[in-house]
Amino acid sequence: MDRRDLSELLVFQAVAEAGSFTRAASRLGRTQSGISQAVSSLESRLGVTLVARSTRSSRLTEAGQLLLEQVSPALRQIEKSLEHVKAGHNQPSGTLRITTLEHPARTILMPVLPSFVRRYPEVNIDIDVNDRFVDIVQGGFDAGIRFGSHLEKDTVAMPIGANLRVAIVGAPEYFDQYGRPKNLRDLFHHKCINFRMAGNGSFFRWIFQQGHESIDLSVKGRVSVNEASTLICAALSGMGLAYTFDQHVNEYLKSGALEACLTEYCPEWPGYHIYYPGRRQKTPALVALLHHLRSFI
Repeated sequence: MDRRDLSELLVFQAVAEAGSFTRAASRLGRTQSGISQAVSSLESRLGVTLVARSTRSSRLTEAGQLLLEQVSPALRQIEKSLEHVKAGHNQPSGTLRITTLEHPARTILMPVLPSFVRRYPEVNIDIDVNDRFVDIVQGGFDAGIRFGSHLEKDTVAMPIGANLRVAIVGAPEYFDQYGRPKNLRDLFHHKCINFRMAGNGSFFRWIFQQGHESIDLSVKGRVSVNEASTLICAALSGMGLAYTFDQHVNEYLKSGALEACLTEYCPEWPGYHIYYPGRRQKTPALVALLHHLRSFI
């Protein structure tokens, strides 16, 4: 089949249904001369006259009527198939791959996802939980969830949580044994639990706010971890002070299992954001998830 056949058959069908070249041109958004040329080209390749033309009207010849009866069902089926694919493409379906930190996975995604998967049964969710900084495009992810201050360039971000306030915490047993730091310099005389960054293996520097000045410290201790919940477990067991966020330890602060110190130096961080590539069209499944998350914020 010549590549021109389908295009010209669609033009021929429009002429037959509209009853004139002028109305067919209007329906297809083309010029009358373009419509006439397409029909003439089809007639030339078939070797028959399909449309009898006069100065005022046009009508199908016997060959044209026969061709219309034979191709119209197929053309309608093609049109219906295209509409079906288009409609299916606009419906949320497929697999959503999301990379996220452990805390927002547990406290934000997990409460939201049950109602989401019930509402969109054709969408599957693949969640990758880690503390690494992930290139979502290279990693094949649709979206990521990280702190608002740690987002990739050329991405679009939507906040999905309140700002987080830093909390320096330790177990009551630790404070009973080593005392409570009264200022930032006192931290150099305490056992601090270091957090090892996944990307380059370096220790995270503790960031504080003193007036309008931001201060970051390199602290020392005998214990280091590379995962947030393990950091809190180490603090709960009395192994030292931990730099974390109030949302992460609120339940332990309320129960007295952990106590906070140096609160006057603890800054706020931008809360969790869901982010996705800015230069790539969002899939219907991702659009649906963003709308669903907004309804819970």
